[in-house]
Amino acid sequence: MKHSHPSAHAAQPLSEEQNPVEAASPGESPHLAAVNGNPDLRVEYVDEAIRSRRSIRAYLPTPVPQDTVAEILSVASRAPSGSNIQPWQTYVLTGDALHRLTSRLLDAFNDPAQRLMHQEEYAYYPREWTEPYQARRRKVGWDLYGLLGIGRADKDRMHGQHARNFRFFDAPVGMIFTIDRHLELGSWLDYGMFLQSVMVAARARGLDTCPQAAFATFHRIIAEQLHLPEARMVVCGMALGYADPDAVENRLVTERAPLQEWAHFLN
Repeated sequence: MKHSHPSAHAAQPLSEEQNPVEAASPGESPHLAAVNGNPDLRVEYVDEAIRSRRSIRAYLPTPVPQDTVAEILSVASRAPSGSNIQPWQTYVLTGDALHRLTSRLLDAFNDPAQRLMHQEEYAYYPREWTEPYQARRRKVGWDLYGLLGIGRADKDRMHGQHARNFRFFDAPVGMIFTIDRHLELGSWLDYGMFLQSVMVAARARGLDTCPQAAFATFHRIIAEQLHLPEARMVVCGMALGYADPDAVENRLVTERAPLQEWAHFLN
């Protein structure tokens, strides 16, 4: 099945008479002005960008213009950070640069001897799992494998699916995020807000993403390929592109705990 270029059906700019966005008040962002006089519509747009964000694991080969990626990162840089530190450093890979990195990573991942030589510099997951976290982790894993038809004993296909991480799931854009080593935990919290902003800004432009902690395991290869200074530490990677609508794995929608389980309102 052929897919048209996502930009082929892009809407033309509206004329002043057609544009439903009212002029912003002094000091107000024009993007937050009421739509058709209804301030609730701008809430719907933001909510939709957040709620429609999913971890997409299969992409179309359609290129993403560099200007679009730059715009997404520029918008995301408005994320808050303590004392305005702005701890994020981002490496955007496409074309040959992307291929060189993914090839090197796959060589290491697919070689058991090499794979044992690599370990992440920070613990992403707990050493011992407790509930409810263990049950949530298992469910999302088996939900994904179920869609892909991977059985619990099919170690080879599990390995193959895991390996797709290091191809950025064939996205046309791969990003590697790094942080200065001397920064503390607070800056990692700031980084999380920045990463979420990247993903939401991408959704607002019809793009999809997948944040990937798996890259942190092979930080030495990444540092070598990207010529990272010693003071720079790999946080994670992220795939960016247009979701493949025919890929079965993209049907995965993860659950969320009901509000009453984790929100505590005190009067």
